[in-house]
Amino acid sequence: MGRLTFDLDVLRSFVLGMELGSFAKAANRLGRSTSAVSAQLKKLEEQMDVPILRKSGRGMVLTPTGETLFAYAKRLLELNDEAAIAVRGVEVQGCVRLGLQEDFGEHFLTKALGSFSRAHPRIHIEARVARNTELLDLVCSGGLDLALAWDSGRRTPNSQFIAELPMCWIGNSRGNYVFNDEPVPLAVLESPCLIRNATTNSLDHAAIPWRLAFTSPSLAGIWAAVGAGLGITVRTRAGLPSYLSVLKGFPELPTIGLILHRAQSQQTPPIKHLAEIVLAEVNDLLS
Repeated sequence: MGRLTFDLDVLRSFVLGMELGSFAKAANRLGRSTSAVSAQLKKLEEQMDVPILRKSGRGMVLTPTGETLFAYAKRLLELNDEAAIAVRGVEVQGCVRLGLQEDFGEHFLTKALGSFSRAHPRIHIEARVARNTELLDLVCSGGLDLALAWDSGRRTPNSQFIAELPMCWIGNSRGNYVFNDEPVPLAVLESPCLIRNATTNSLDHAAIPWRLAFTSPSLAGIWAAVGAGLGITVRTRAGLPSYLSVLKGFPELPTIGLILHRAQSQQTPPIKHLAEIVLAEVNDLLS
């Protein structure tokens, strides 16, 4: 059997069609006819000599082989696009300033920023992990180019709503909590804090007594306190440590919006690329 060499244009049509849930939409996005994309998929299956798609109702789903190919195709396309940006922008120099909520700090400071640095080796990244108010103030004053922040109701001129994330009650690894006559011990961030307000409002609405067992200016302190059993907290699943668990049986909590703020409407190519990476990483985190 000869060595397979995949056509990246064909893989791009395949991946985009699966991500959009429609190869007709993929064809439109890529500026091709639907029949041209269908021909690409037929060529891909002939090259693989095994089906990668099968019918399911009115749509198409991946076969086991298709699932394997889909995962590798995404990686190949990401590497191709990263390489293209890197060779085109090898002489570009400068600085990009990104602000993040602490919930996303560990994830983005390793994976997303690593990807950006490989594509732009001569661009210096300044990353700042901070609370909402500080992030938005820095965007408005020009101290940050981009900021990923919770939706506090405050908008900047170039903000983009990304998603609504459900809040969760979080405890230590035992994953349960027994209500008794004692107030619920809370481990929360110092005020002002959107999620802290949602936590106490939820308990008050349910007439459940609570007390502040631990407060901290940092999320790392909250995780440590909850892990030690000093109290429970509320957060989204973003950045949730493996040694903590989502608790059941507590009052319902609202969702919280996530917004990407941009300092300028007209962005330099490196800033635009970093914004694209951030959005892609958020989508992966939510999927």
